[in-house]
Amino acid sequence: MSTFLSERYGYRREDMVILTDDQKNPMSQPTKQNILKAMQWLVKDAMPNDSLFLHFSGHGGQTADLDGDEDDGYDEVIYPVDYKSAGHIVDDEMHLILVKPLQPGVRLTAIFDSCHSGTALDLPFIYSTQGALKEPNLAKEFGLGLLSTFSAYERGDVRGAATAALSFLKKATIGSSARDLSMRTKTSPADVIMWSGSKDSQTSQDAIEDGQATGAMSWAFIRALTKQHQQSYLQLLNSIRRELEKKYTQKPQLSCSHPLDINLLFVM
Repeated sequence: MSTFLSERYGYRREDMVILTDDQKNPMSQPTKQNILKAMQWLVKDAMPNDSLFLHFSGHGGQTADLDGDEDDGYDEVIYPVDYKSAGHIVDDEMHLILVKPLQPGVRLTAIFDSCHSGTALDLPFIYSTQGALKEPNLAKEFGLGLLSTFSAYERGDVRGAATAALSFLKKATIGSSARDLSMRTKTSPADVIMWSGSKDSQTSQDAIEDGQATGAMSWAFIRALTKQHQQSYLQLLNSIRRELEKKYTQKPQLSCSHPLDINLLFVM
């Protein structure tokens, strides 16, 4: 993935933190402490027009939801190499670190190639392969207002966009249920896009592709963009699905921190 990012999108190796379990340096191992520190490093001092990227390929799971923000009663988690002693990392914590601090105009693209990863960042706007929101009630109430907010930012009206975003977040705290309240407050004015390897209820497969051990989702993401560099978000979601459905049953998901025109060209 790092090679793909460097060659295709111009990300520099010196701007990357890479944690893998085959490295001898303890600071480069994907322990819980190192993963959390790397996440904090990624978003620290992020400014409008910054483009951030996060890729996790490893083990994922679920644990009992303690704050009532999950439909199925389970939070999604990822497992660091030392999870038996240090514990897992819960989606609520990852959202708090990676999404909540970001300003309007900051872009974060995340890939979670792990089991039960459909909502690993707790992004409230999830899109189907037909381009429809999977949260229709939330979208109906707030979608148009949010789209206006981000249109204002795109016009260069940063102050207006920020004011509208704050107004929305204030209104979003009013909800009749704990789940609605949590989902609405996890909307963000930053451009956070997440590609997951599977639905929350599914596993994501390890694979041997092109002679290399990889996650099936990671392989499909690179393969889809290598075949066709310029695709819309919707086209890319379907391209990834087509690559995987030949061998695997998992269904990758596309989620976003705010309403997204998924016919726009995918950018990182």
